Amino acid sequence: MTETALTVHQTARPTGFPTAGHFRFAESPVPEPAPGTALVENLYWSVDPYHREMMDGDFALNAPLEGRTLGRVVASRSPSLAEGQIVLHRQGWRTHAVVRPEEVRRIPHHPGVPLSAYLSVLGGTGLTAYVALTRIARLREGEDLFVSGAAGGVGTATGRFARLLGAGRLTGSTGTPGKAAYLTDQVGYDAAFDYRSGPVAGLLAEAAPAGIDVFVDNVGGDHLGAAIGALRERGRVVRVGTIGQYNTPDAPPVRFDHADVVDKSLRIEGFLVSHHQDVQEELYDFAVPHLRSGALVADETVIDGFGRIVEAFLLMLRGGNTGKILVRANA
Repeated sequence: MTETALTVHQTARPTGFPTAGHFRFAESPVPEPAPGTALVENLYWSVDPYHREMMDGDFALNAPLEGRTLGRVVASRSPSLAEGQIVLHRQGWRTHAVVRPEEVRRIPHHPGVPLSAYLSVLGGTGLTAYVALTRIARLREGEDLFVSGAAGGVGTATGRFARLLGAGRLTGSTGTPGKAAYLTDQVGYDAAFDYRSGPVAGLLAEAAPAGIDVFVDNVGGDHLGAAIGALRERGRVVRVGTIGQYNTPDAPPVRFDHADVVDKSLRIEGFLVSHHQDVQEELYDFAVPHLRSGALVADETVIDGFGRIVEAFLLMLRGGNTGKILVRANA
């Protein structure tokens, strides 16, 4: 094991899109675990859209950033954390972390399932998609679905889960024609469009001319306004994120016909996946057999090397990934 640990610190608050200059890497000796704790050497890191929101004030400046991470216990002074055990924790954006047992989730061993899946379709990303469909939308078989940001981690997982749950027509929006083709060719969407090619309302009407029952929204903005108009009676909007506004704080408010919400008896509900950790085992029960059979695929963009974690984060914010973006430790 290396004797030097690396952490990433945020050094300033961004206005608009962050740059590499808003971060710095800090070196320190690998920490020693205190009694009741264990040292984890991290193997995979998740960079997520919500990190951009936290940069505006939730992350402390000049301190290690948090985030979901998978690592291996390499030294333990806790009887409940065995050396060699793989754990998930939130002390991300660093190569090593000292954790207490209550700060980690022990990763089960499912033969045939790649480790990276526990940060993508089996991790917070997949849990977000699964909760959105089963707990918030309460998706029923045959219902038609529209997903914004459909080529990202949550969007691809939502599409694949919805297909396995018996959804009807799946429509997605994304930022390039290539990603739209990926959604229809690989993920199982029936239609997908590049939202940059015209007004979203018109593109959605063309892709889903009969309307939709459920909208899973990762973007906000004009996508939300378009979906309100396209929803049928008793339609549901599941608000997951607003990535379209994270880097544009002066974006105009969403415009839609508020009378539609009443006249069509619509329901609009947001949620935080952290409030639904009790669904994790249910997700394993649902998804693992499909992963083993090949009916479910983990859509991932993997960047090698912790030194590229800032690069990976900035790439994700500009839509440079397909599926969940992860950073993997060098072999």
